[in-house]
Amino acid sequence: MGTAVHRYRIILTGPKHVGKTSTGRALALFWGSDFIDLDELIEQQTGSSPRTLYTQAPERLKEAETQALASLIKAQAAGPQIIAAGGGIIDNEDAMALLNHPDMRIIYLEVSAETAWKRICQGPLPPFLNTDNPQETHKTLHQRRAAAYKSHAHSIIPAEAKEPEHIAQEIIAAFSHARTLRT
Repeated sequence: MGTAVHRYRIILTGPKHVGKTSTGRALALFWGSDFIDLDELIEQQTGSSPRTLYTQAPERLKEAETQALASLIKAQAAGPQIIAAGGGIIDNEDAMALLNHPDMRIIYLEVSAETAWKRICQGPLPPFLNTDNPQETHKTLHQRRAAAYKSHAHSIIPAEAKEPEHIAQEIIAAFSHARTLRT
């Protein structure tokens, strides 16, 4: 592992079902680093899943997400950490403010709205898509969030039709060419 990576916490962002968790696990394996799924940490800390918190009140999820992220930042990591964020973290201003921490590097995993929609449809629709036209709601949300994620990302990794290990290797390559990661 390169020494430049040693000081960072890498947060994988992107839409629901882009592969943040599976890519994060692969990347952590390659680098021999810790992997944290923010959704799992939220559930450990609150006793409720992010979906349940959102259903109760979207603000409850945002608060739990911010608290979980803050706890990670406060903890002293022995080495790099790979963190998979929830797909909606971009809509959480407090959590996004925490991502401006100098040790954080935001990686946006990019897929098309069509691909994200197909993956979402493989399970029950998330509560934020309980609308008259869930596909159109998703498309609009995806486009808005994609633009926002790109504006915050240190690096953008195309993830369309790629295996998690391949995406992880592209992230490693981005770090080996540090000029692609804005400081």
